[in-house]
This record gives sequence, structure tokens and C-alpha cells, in this order.
Amino acid sequence: MAKQLHVFVENKPGRLKAITDNLQKIGINIRAFSIQDRGDYGLMKLIVSDPEQAHLSLADMGCACALKDVLAISIPDRPGNLHKLLNALAAGDINIVDAHGFVLQPDQKGICILEIENLAQTNAEEVVRKAGFDILDDDAINNL
Repeated sequence: MAKQLHVFVENKPGRLKAITDNLQKIGINIRAFSIQDRGDYGLMKLIVSDPEQAHLSLADMGCACALKDVLAISIPDRPGNLHKLLNALAAGDINIVDAHGFVLQPDQKGICILEIENLAQTNAEEVVRKAGFDILDDDAINNL
């Protein structure tokens, strides 16, 4: 299973740069990110090469942050595959609370990052695999 780093960031110029400065200095590679506006603060979500080390480093810097388990799913980049995945999860009564995705290689591979409600209490991994998709752990993501 993969980990996603959630960082609450003051919505001011230079705050994102401070986070990336910190991660760059300790050799952390940012594989994917998203940023959501929350008014005075934003929420930065990161998939990184070493989630635990990144979390410790940012916490030491004074950032409010947390690691969350997510499903990182490799999806062939073909029309209908996201629908196929979402259909399987809906049929399994599995609730997605947050998601983002990106294409690694056009016409070959995409990655979908899903935060699942009560992930540990679901059979989401089994449902995803039965639907024909691969689940990536942190090491697999880092080696993409």
C-alpha cells in the first residue's frame, strides 16, 4: 500500500517553496502532488520517494502534516478504464473520499491515487485486483 503526505500550508507566497526546499535538501523526490485552496490555508498532497522521512522532516520544520494510506493503482491508458475501476469500487460499496491521477506514458500507463473511506476495513484492494488492475506500493511508485 502507498502513503500520501498531507501538508497544511499557510496560503502565502513562498510557503510552497519552503516545503519543496526542505524536501529537496534531504533528497526526497516528489512523484506527484496536488494543492487545494482552503482559504487562509491550503492542503498540499504529495506522493514522494520516502514518505516517512518527508513527514519527519516537514514536522521538524513546524508543518502540520500527516501520512495517509492510499491505493495507488496502475491503469492502462485506454478509454473506459477509469470507469471500469470506479464501477468495481461502487459495486463493492467502497467510498472514494479523494482522488487524483496522472498519465505516465500516453497510450500505455496511468496512475490513480485513491483515498478510500475506512480503507483498512474494506476489501478495496481485492476489488481492484479482481477488476484487473495492479496496486502499487511506495517502492513501485518510486521506480516508475
